[in-house]
Amino acid sequence: MRRGYDPSVLDDLQALDTERRRIQTELDDLRRIRNEKSRLVAQLKREGKDAQSVIEEVRKVGDRISELEKQIKEIESKFEYEWSLIPNIPHESVPLGKDEKDNVVIAEWGELPSFDFEPKPHWDLGPALGILNFDISGKISGSRFITYTGKGALLERALINFFLDYHTQKHGYREVFPPVLVRPETMYGSGQLPKFQEEMYYTEKDDLYLIPTAEVALANLHRDQILDEKDLPLYYTAYTACFRREAGSYGKDVRGMIRLHQFNKVELFKFTKPEESYEELEKMRQDAEEILQLLKIPYRVVQLCTGDLGFAATKTYDLEAWAPGIQRWLEVSSISNTEDFQARRTKTRFRRRDGRVEYVHTLNGSGLATPRTFIAILENYQQKDGSIVVPEVLRPYMGGLEVIEPEK
Repeated sequence: MRRGYDPSVLDDLQALDTERRRIQTELDDLRRIRNEKSRLVAQLKREGKDAQSVIEEVRKVGDRISELEKQIKEIESKFEYEWSLIPNIPHESVPLGKDEKDNVVIAEWGELPSFDFEPKPHWDLGPALGILNFDISGKISGSRFITYTGKGALLERALINFFLDYHTQKHGYREVFPPVLVRPETMYGSGQLPKFQEEMYYTEKDDLYLIPTAEVALANLHRDQILDEKDLPLYYTAYTACFRREAGSYGKDVRGMIRLHQFNKVELFKFTKPEESYEELEKMRQDAEEILQLLKIPYRVVQLCTGDLGFAATKTYDLEAWAPGIQRWLEVSSISNTEDFQARRTKTRFRRRDGRVEYVHTLNGSGLATPRTFIAILENYQQKDGSIVVPEVLRPYMGGLEVIEPEK
């Protein structure tokens, strides 16, 4: 398969289906026999004859039926689980590749900044300004958490409000403020379960998961509904805190705030007609890019190869902002089309004007995630004295503040 997925799984599924069909055939025969024997018992009783031997036959047949019903239920459960682990099919335009090394840079915007001093990383800039506190976060929660303080908290809030205002007022998205604790079926609907169970925080007592992204809730907004064609496309945006265990990333990006267990993100989400979804994907990408352009942060657009695609995605663009203090490109947005993958799980459909009912296509993207955007602002806008120039578009959200200087 183009994703590098083991095709032998399909053989296993076929074997399970063949076994299910065999058992179902036997079940149908036994149920027919049981019905015939039951009628015979009734007839013998009406005639005043001994029906005990036939009753015993009915009992044995019933026991076998119960045994087979249990077997078929187990097979169906196993089939459903194995089926749910199969990723979506990549779009034909997605480049072939094994991993992130085979992703393709398709565009770049802005000039990389030049400094007449050695630019500092955010983990030096933030604490020196009194706007980021890594030490207290470790004491409160442990590693991979961050505490924004003073003007740092104000900047974080400014980013969130700016993102939401721009997407709602300029791009026509409808704002949603969803729960961050959701049921397992909600996680299944968006594609997080069962594949990524180890990546998520789970509250066993309540059987609820903390969402890793607002996409989870937004994908379920129209669960079990049939939408009207005239109402599509639907645009939604939501700010939430996001929670990820980052299982398997031990020792990776441990310094600073590149990879956190809890972070803030403004999500973009669309429900579209199938024939319009890839056009809408390009529009969503432009919507996210506009934010970076208004912030005047250099970035590049990366198209993910087949081997690096997310589980539910058919096509994905990553937007990566330049961070000069650490000399790295950092993903601040991932924009994907999942076609009808999520819609089939959530049973979200639409009725065409001619009466036909079809599954919608769903799209999701970050617009944007704040931690790495925060990093990019600190490192691109830093001055020689360690102060940070506030991007012009954020100043109205920060009481007109133009420069973040060390707090007295």
